[in-house]
Amino acid sequence: MGERLDITDKRTDKVRSDQSLIGHGTWMDKVAYELIEREKALGRSLGIIRAESGLGASGVPHVGSMADAVRAYGIVMALREMGYKAELIAFTDDMDGLRRVPAGFPKNLEEYLLMPVSSIPDPFGCHSSFSEHMSGMLKEALDHAGIEYVFKSGRETYSSGVFSEAIHEILLNSDRIGKIIVEFTGQEKYLKVLPYFAVCRDCGRIYSTQSYKYDPERRLVHYRCNGVEIKGRWYRGCGFEGVADIRRDNGKLAWKTEFAARWATLDIRFEAYGKDIADSVKVNDWVSKNILRYEPPMHVRYELFLDKSGRKISKSAGNVFTPQDWFKYGLPQSLLLLFFKRVVGTRIISYETIPKLMDELDYLEDVYFNKVKIDNLMEREKLKGLYLYSNLLKPPSKPSTHIPYSLIVDLSLVAPEDKIEDFIINRLAKYGYKIGEREIEKIRLAINYAKDFGKVKKEPITLTNKEREAVIELIDVVSKARSPNEIQNTIFTIARKHNIDPPEFFRKLYQIFIGRDYGPRLGPYLWDIGIDKTIEILRTVTRE
Repeated sequence: MGERLDITDKRTDKVRSDQSLIGHGTWMDKVAYELIEREKALGRSLGIIRAESGLGASGVPHVGSMADAVRAYGIVMALREMGYKAELIAFTDDMDGLRRVPAGFPKNLEEYLLMPVSSIPDPFGCHSSFSEHMSGMLKEALDHAGIEYVFKSGRETYSSGVFSEAIHEILLNSDRIGKIIVEFTGQEKYLKVLPYFAVCRDCGRIYSTQSYKYDPERRLVHYRCNGVEIKGRWYRGCGFEGVADIRRDNGKLAWKTEFAARWATLDIRFEAYGKDIADSVKVNDWVSKNILRYEPPMHVRYELFLDKSGRKISKSAGNVFTPQDWFKYGLPQSLLLLFFKRVVGTRIISYETIPKLMDELDYLEDVYFNKVKIDNLMEREKLKGLYLYSNLLKPPSKPSTHIPYSLIVDLSLVAPEDKIEDFIINRLAKYGYKIGEREIEKIRLAINYAKDFGKVKKEPITLTNKEREAVIELIDVVSKARSPNEIQNTIFTIARKHNIDPPEFFRKLYQIFIGRDYGPRLGPYLWDIGIDKTIEILRTVTRE
């Protein structure tokens, strides 16, 4: 079986202090190092190292779909940093059949169920097929984020005959493979049928056929369109009997064997996978090694992305959070940071994640430019590495002005509707922030967030008794304030009156209002968001 790097137990995203630094100290550097050591031990050429990621084409791609490709590209970057030539193969699964109509899609897609998604018309009329529309969305997101990849279409690969030799070997050994599938997964289906889905020449469906005989001399698979049950629903076959040429796009390998064909034919050395297909990967590893005589690639197993309610994000379930959704409110680097931070553990993702990642990106930039002191060398280098990889190894030459995301959102909510951007820029300039192109981009993203979601949800604040008494007094004083400077000076006075170090009191107030330890001059800022809003926020925190 292919080697799986055990990052779940070793937690490679937290490098131990007794280890020597590998690359930039991230889990990607460790995987790349282990991969090269494995390839050396296998005696394989290191001329070019290929990682692969599958691009789903059967529904709207979500952030989890993009994560697979981005993390694989992270390994490619780490390999390049080690001095090796490496590339990412993005393989679109456009020969897969459509199993259900995705939520929100036209109901007339029902008539195309079980047909290859590359044979289904684009329901929105802007691409040549359903699959081109869906995979096009993912390619667009990867391009926007700056990910480099070599794109391969499943349909084109099958039709060109590239997989024909691998398919031939797999079908010749279908009996052995069927027994292994039973041993590894308990599934007995492939004891009776070949691990190959033919496209019915009559009705055009792919999953309604059963392949029952292989003619190795003519490279033809004999099939019947008998129908199939999928998730409790019976799909009736048309009864047609025919043959499929394995050198054409007349069909495709079953998932239990297709990965193996791809790895062996395309010389893939690394592919990550989600825990939901672990059994399939296990079978493919065996097929690759024992049937195709190709040592399977190194794997990293990752957990799934869940929505706020704990449900798996699914293209067909309709709870999709797309990369395009993210890019409306956050920089591409913030999404890459989400993917690169760690690979183990289930991730909860929602729109509330975006402001946190945007602010974390600012923090990592401060670490990278040594504006934040971190004594632990391993931790410091890992954080710098995360920033480097989130910027695709092309960091800016100097740090940007770090404006808290929630500060921009709050200003958006009190700005005149017809001049929101100008209002925010003027206020930020008044607070002492330098505004350039990078800051303008962040302002526009935060304005979008404010329009769609309102204020940023902040972490709960805990007050000591002294702090609570000070905040209650501040509410009374602010309600009577006549200027921004009066508010600013009052904060100092109240802090000293309650025996609180003024910088500590300011830090607590910054946490209350913008979720950070620092920010603009508080007096002018609170004046700008309004006395009523200021009092409302302070009263809320005294009740928590």
